[in-house]
Amino acid sequence: PVYSASKAGLIMLTRSLAQELAPDIRVNAISPGAIIWPDDIDKDHQAEVLSKTLAGRMGSVQDIAAAVRFLIESEYITAQVINVDGGRLV
Repeated sequence: PVYSASKAGLIMLTRSLAQELAPDIRVNAISPGAIIWPDDIDKDHQAEVLSKTLAGRMGSVQDIAAAVRFLIESEYITAQVINVDGGRLV
């Protein structure tokens, strides 16, 4: 419940700020998937997470940076939350 509420909050905050600040400022958000593992995550849990990720791998900082660059360069995109999660949301 806490995770779902925080994701819903991210979506609504992004949309609200986009409405409030338009047209001068665009507001978007990135919702990352498994990017960097915490030190206390065991290999079995990592394998379980990756088995539910369509890309079949952990994401990288470069994956996040590419999404940010895309949003910066896309002047007609605003009020969006981009999932950079290797297809895990599916």
